[in-house]
Amino acid sequence: MIYNTPKLSILDRTKYVWISDFVYGGIDGSVTTFAVVAGVQGAQLSTAIILILGFANLFADGFSMAIGKYSSDKAELERIKKIKRLEYESIKGKPAEERQEIKDILAGSGFSGDCLDCATKVITKDKKIWVDMMMKYEFNVADETIYPVKSSLTTFFAFNIIGIIPLLSYLFKPLLPFGDNSIFVLTIVFTLFALFIVGAVKSRFSDQKWWLSGLETLIIGGVAASLAYLIGFLLKGLA
Repeated sequence: MIYNTPKLSILDRTKYVWISDFVYGGIDGSVTTFAVVAGVQGAQLSTAIILILGFANLFADGFSMAIGKYSSDKAELERIKKIKRLEYESIKGKPAEERQEIKDILAGSGFSGDCLDCATKVITKDKKIWVDMMMKYEFNVADETIYPVKSSLTTFFAFNIIGIIPLLSYLFKPLLPFGDNSIFVLTIVFTLFALFIVGAVKSRFSDQKWWLSGLETLIIGGVAASLAYLIGFLLKGLA
């Protein structure tokens, strides 16, 4: 066969492309914000410091991630555009060599004899199909699911929506009948639950069971948060 059958069609991959950006932003948002909270809590600083540093990290880091995502996706699209242009020029300038490359690709996929010649003729009859096949098999690139604006916005909102969860207990602390230690425990529970949900969503992109993916993400985020708390606790004497 020429093409491997994907788990999701191009239409499906376009529809669900936001999931990877949501997971990327959500995990980073929850882990980094909770790391700030855990570090400051470990240092036994005030609630005001937790909120100031937490929200500063939330918006600044979220914006930075969104800009980075947009820039990297845009750069990738520009790279693909350049490769396509060079391929069209190569087809025009060296058609025999480019046609042989298609033939080699098809031969490697199991075509032979008259079928190989016929398939090569059909593909090289349409320059767009010709170039698309070269892009896939020679350069291993595709631009069907690269959307810089959509991806950067999804990353930003996921970072902030999930990342604000570790701050909620402290934000509403005056309304809660809990002490500092209980507030921190509540924050841990909320954050781990958020990480589990993000991990469960991540399973939509894999064969992994949703609960296992959620647990895996929860553990990874929990380890990162524990390290931040430990560092804050060890350095609390400097505050």
